[in-house]
Amino acid sequence: MSSFIATAAQGTPNTAGNAATLTNDGWFPDIDLDDLREAMRLDGTVTYERIRPSTLDAMGSINAELGTWQAAQIAAGHADLESVPAPQLGGVSTQVLRYRRAVYHLVRADLTEQYRAYDSTKSGGLKAEDLEHTIGESRRNARWAVNDIQGLRRSTVELI
Repeated sequence: MSSFIATAAQGTPNTAGNAATLTNDGWFPDIDLDDLREAMRLDGTVTYERIRPSTLDAMGSINAELGTWQAAQIAAGHADLESVPAPQLGGVSTQVLRYRRAVYHLVRADLTEQYRAYDSTKSGGLKAEDLEHTIGESRRNARWAVNDIQGLRRSTVELI
């Protein structure tokens, strides 16, 4: 007996000639969708038409959250995020690495939230519950990356 198993492609081909890099505001770095897809292990089930708006939204959210910090860096004479003093790892500023991490994890959380609602069966409900952990971790990692960029502590604890 033979069987056929269909699996998702490793990446969605860019057949429509869509840009693989999303241009940012000029101060924060552009985002390469192929790098995002690879880093977050997003397979071919996540189409360009789904990843692009999610990524643009994540970029906008992170940019807005860092707006005040960005203004202070511009006032200090830094032309872009890469020029903000920070250690270099692998030839890339840790600030740029943290920015990408924040954006990538917000995209992952957003896409995971969208995809968990497709299966309404009992087993689908259990899978959705399992994905809550992934969504929470991704949102946490994005928050930590934003705090790290600003030099803030990751957790704030107050005694009541």
